Amino acid sequence: MSELKITSDGSHTIFVPELNEHYHSVHGAVQESTFIFINNGFEVCKADPLNIFEVGFGTGLNALLTAIKSMAGEREVNYTSIEKFPVDENIISSLNHHLFAGEEGKVIYNLIHASPWNINVNICKNFNLKKIKGDFIVEPPSGRFDLIYFDAFGPDKQPEMWTREMFAGIAAVTNKNGILVTYSAKGEVKRNLKACGFDVTLLPGPPGKRQMMRAVKI
Repeated sequence: MSELKITSDGSHTIFVPELNEHYHSVHGAVQESTFIFINNGFEVCKADPLNIFEVGFGTGLNALLTAIKSMAGEREVNYTSIEKFPVDENIISSLNHHLFAGEEGKVIYNLIHASPWNINVNICKNFNLKKIKGDFIVEPPSGRFDLIYFDAFGPDKQPEMWTREMFAGIAAVTNKNGILVTYSAKGEVKRNLKACGFDVTLLPGPPGKRQMMRAVKI
């Protein structure tokens, strides 16, 4: 049974006993997502309009933070995310992530989670969302993307998600100069990305993590 936990910045994460894994960093869930996916992904990628693909919708935290950023900017953002095991609605309703997303946070959070699966929905100004209920391993993404949020459970917990074959599928739909960001800094992940045509850079990580990875499609 999944359990809600409070992380160091006051925001919730979910602990999954079966995997002995948290959805987010215990050093700060919102802090980690903002650092990795917004500051080192969204803010760095200059594509306009911006097409984002997220591996692992999870709690919808990355989508929420991206929607709030999109509202404040001028770019049209098309956000596609895939999730094999959607989080239970009782847990979703208990999470406090919206408290960290400004005065519009609660409304946007609810709209994101109320939106139907497998349909493109306009959530708010400049932000369109398509949540795909499916298995990334057997349903590789289609379309073209400028920015990849790779936020699956870690390579030691879900090694099948981090293989060269999986990144080859990502590479096939990533535009030239497109960016992939992930919290992982493992050497094997770096090698797999490079083998699939990405130029990989290790960057300082968020609190509690020494490094993270940003890769650019060559």
